[in-house]
Amino acid sequence: MVEGAVLIAEAVAAGWEVDAEFVARGADAIAGAPTFELADGVLERVATTERPQPNIAIIRARPRGRDVLGAGRACDLVVVADRLSDPGNMGTILRSAEAAGVDAVVLTPGSVDPLNPKVVRASAGALFHVPVVEASLDHVREAGLALVGTSSHQGQRHVDADWTGRVAIVLGNEAHGLVDDVDVDRWVRIEHLGRAESLNVAMAGTVLVFEAARQRAVRDAIATDPAS
Repeated sequence: MVEGAVLIAEAVAAGWEVDAEFVARGADAIAGAPTFELADGVLERVATTERPQPNIAIIRARPRGRDVLGAGRACDLVVVADRLSDPGNMGTILRSAEAAGVDAVVLTPGSVDPLNPKVVRASAGALFHVPVVEASLDHVREAGLALVGTSSHQGQRHVDADWTGRVAIVLGNEAHGLVDDVDVDRWVRIEHLGRAESLNVAMAGTVLVFEAARQRAVRDAIATDPAS
């Protein structure tokens, strides 16, 4: 279920199929799907927000298989959310991933449902544009991606790490992070000042994907014009 004209329009623009749209009395439909006008007071009872917008759509899920991770699919930069539980964090990670040009986001078993309405809202429509795959860390490695574990206390500084290859940035659970003995290829850390032991996982993911995007832009500029 997707609430709000903007998000519904994003889903339609990305090619997601809308089964039905429900609108408050007098509101215009967005999706071009079968539309049903709701009686006064009904929208407030079925929406998931306290002050719902006048459009709600039922949109068909688009499951993506693990084959999207293969090298032949030009999938070089991936974010892995390992057992993330907070829908706001998941949505923010999706939003940052799309903005930074990430090719896919992987959710390991036990992660929050990416179709949770709170995830959809927090992603600001990114969910409809970034492939989301359910897979294990082993599946990601089998696809030929190097697993880069994120930590508050071990590994290279993230600005010193090489992000230009085929890499998967592995973000751990909000409460526990990644266990130290998880099977990753290398570790990175984000150095920070202050009393906090670590950054919020969505903030850490944002910092890392944009550093990867920066390094890749430099790499591509050099490849295009070696004299630069």
